[in-house]
Amino acid sequence: MKSFLIAAGIALLAWQARADEAKHDGFGELTVDQVSDLIAKHDADVFDNNGQDTYVKGHVPTAKWVAFKDVKEGDLPKDHARKLVFYCANPH
Repeated sequence: MKSFLIAAGIALLAWQARADEAKHDGFGELTVDQVSDLIAKHDADVFDNNGQDTYVKGHVPTAKWVAFKDVKEGDLPKDHARKLVFYCANPH
């Protein structure tokens, strides 16, 4: 079940991603392969914005849970140049 939820989360990222990686004000979208590469290289911090119950059932490897409406400075890395990846299955 956990593997299924992880795969579903990654599939959701692929569904939402665009190949052109359009960027606006420092924000953009990534493909599943790009996120996977960032995780493998330890080049980004990944944050799950789903409900905490969904996070507990399964999440992208290395992802940290944060409430989408209540992200605090302490939730984020001290290195301000670090890449951050946020994902969720709900339209917030």
